[in-house]
Amino acid sequence: MELLGIENEETLRAANNYAVSLKRHKRLEEAKSLLRKTISVTRRVLGEGDALTLKMRWIYAEALYKDTGATLDDLRESVTTLGDLERTTRRVFGGAHPIAAGIKVCLQEARAALRARETPSPPGQA
Repeated sequence: MELLGIENEETLRAANNYAVSLKRHKRLEEAKSLLRKTISVTRRVLGEGDALTLKMRWIYAEALYKDTGATLDDLRESVTTLGDLERTTRRVFGGAHPIAAGIKVCLQEARAALRARETPSPPGQA
């Protein structure tokens, strides 16, 4: 990432593409670690409403709730992030845009995962 510099848009795109690949291969901890390092830079360099910034945050939130070892805090962070992204993408691109539609689906899945974890199992079904 140092060849062009961490603030170079091509470097940020490469980091995003790598994070997508990591997520697809179920290497979620690595994807989350990479995105934690790059999202703040992407926000600062490209802005909150930039498509790449939104996609990175989406990938991060998705990795949070799809991780089998996700904590309640991870699930809550994912739901909060996806809720914010859903509002932002609707405002920036419109509700029919593929990014907005994809985030909406992930938000529903993350909410379901959170509800499932927060809802205690009935007695005898633990």
